[in-house]
Amino acid sequence: MNAAQLSVKNVSWAPKHKSGNVLFSTTFELKAGNVLGIVGPNGAGKTTLLRLLYRFHKPITGSVEINGRDIWKLSARETAKQVAAVLQEHPSDFSLTVREIVSLGRTPFRHGFGSNHEENDQIIIESAIKLLGLEGLTHRYLGTLSGGERQRVMVARALAQEPKLLVLDEPTNHLDIKHQLEVLELIRNLSITIVTSLHDLNLASNVCDQILLLKCGRTVGYGQASEVLSEKAVSEAFQVGVHREILHPSNTDFLTFHLGKEKN
Repeated sequence: MNAAQLSVKNVSWAPKHKSGNVLFSTTFELKAGNVLGIVGPNGAGKTTLLRLLYRFHKPITGSVEINGRDIWKLSARETAKQVAAVLQEHPSDFSLTVREIVSLGRTPFRHGFGSNHEENDQIIIESAIKLLGLEGLTHRYLGTLSGGERQRVMVARALAQEPKLLVLDEPTNHLDIKHQLEVLELIRNLSITIVTSLHDLNLASNVCDQILLLKCGRTVGYGQASEVLSEKAVSEAFQVGVHREILHPSNTDFLTFHLGKEKN
């Protein structure tokens, strides 16, 4: 898998036949191989921005470019060869096994029956299954799995797609502590560009190279976590009290939150 440079230029979006933008003009550049964390309160526009990146929504202004190419000037198949997405909610009534769902990641590369790439596809599928620890679940149907297991299946399906850009909407949702840590380690170690929404600001600080903070569809800040997630900016965005503390003995920055007025 190769990483892609992502360029988001003045994108905005609003539902058809409704007044008011859900996302206002947003611009940023993400270097190939970097991890971007999108954070903000509920209704900030995080999921809307992600949907623009994987071509679910078409921006009403601006463009999304992968390695300098506007994704809306590519075919859906060509875009799918470069961008994969893992969503928060997954249908649980698929009458497909785990292996069959992971194999769907190879769909953009298939051209009818008798493809010459079947052997290579199987190697890629097996690698994704192993990477997410799904070896013992390959013959299970999706509807019989827990929420966390389904999440891992969908991440494996996305990786089988061999994307240059991976879009993740709350990837640790439904996961227990062990599998949260495994997915976070995977994010750190993948040699592709990743954009992920996260609710946990401390987790985002530890995992992401860059942070985009949104509020009410507008950009509050973009850059390194130490610059963007200041006490003042986070307090104003989330309407809570915020303190930055140092954890010992790890000497790690950690944000704590409370309701109401600042404590003395």
